[in-house]
Amino acid sequence: MVYLNFLFVAGIVASLVFYFYFKTKQFRSTLPIRRKWYTAKAGVSLASFLIFFGLNAIILYPDIIGFAIAAVFIVLGAGLGVNNYKRMRHEGRYVHEEYELNK
Repeated sequence: MVYLNFLFVAGIVASLVFYFYFKTKQFRSTLPIRRKWYTAKAGVSLASFLIFFGLNAIILYPDIIGFAIAAVFIVLGAGLGVNNYKRMRHEGRYVHEEYELNK
């Protein structure tokens, strides 16, 4: 149980680090499609944070209220992750093309 909790906490920290990294890249980017691409990548990182947080809540609070709250976090994270992953794949196709046009 302790190792699983450690794994989820490491996932939470890593996803937050990636979230802030991609948000910083988004603010520093000048090209609009690349900015949207970084926004979608940050959304995937935020979704993984929500999923890891929900899984960690299941371990820390093993009662019915903890399960309900964890289910909400996991469902929201999964929905956010799927949506942003589709956006990331769609806009990722045009990042190189936009870079070549704006050299």
